[in-house]
Amino acid sequence: MGIVDRKQRQKEEVRSSILDTAWDLVVTEGWQSFSIRKIADAIEYSVPVIYSHFENKDAILLEFNRKGFRLLAEALAAAKAGETDPAEQLRVMGRAYWNFAFANKEYYQLMFGLGIPKCETAVKIPAMGEFNRVIIDSIVAMVPQGQKPAFDPFLKYQSFWSMLHGLVSINMSSLNIQGQTGNIEGKDVIGEGHDHHEHLPLKVLEDVLCSFIRGIQAAEHPATGQAHT
Repeated sequence: MGIVDRKQRQKEEVRSSILDTAWDLVVTEGWQSFSIRKIADAIEYSVPVIYSHFENKDAILLEFNRKGFRLLAEALAAAKAGETDPAEQLRVMGRAYWNFAFANKEYYQLMFGLGIPKCETAVKIPAMGEFNRVIIDSIVAMVPQGQKPAFDPFLKYQSFWSMLHGLVSINMSSLNIQGQTGNIEGKDVIGEGHDHHEHLPLKVLEDVLCSFIRGIQAAEHPATGQAHT
């Protein structure tokens, strides 16, 4: 390995170490304690070394946003791949979104809370577009083009995301995350021994998903207002 290659590898290793240390701090101490100084102290590097790899704290947040949206897009795509019916695709993606939020609380808080990307920053996160597309494609597939010209898939996507984000936000502070991942398939949350009130957030999720899907299905038959079953 040449000198140039060795230096490049060392640079990449330091950069990776900075990100790993920063993430460990977030997980153990929360976003409120996130700072360049804390990262430098934890990794035993000088502050200028951190700045030689990342322009500022926002540059580190951007890296975490990229990874978070990539993980979310992959989770939704994997859930969708198991279904051929677009209505079922939306249902399983809604569950996958919920599961991701509670299994990856720190990422979710950054992506849709304190660090939600601005428009000029979002273009630097390709996975955000994939996250949008994987949902919108299923919405479009439910109402064939030209069948109802006034139907707006992007508006429905915004409604779908707003609904999911609202439910997650309401429950994230109230659910006991420790020992309960929020996973809709998880026995920890919906197994025997839990009362109706502990089931309620997931029942609400299922109810609003069904209502949203029925609303789109009704658009397929504007003359009768009847939805598919």
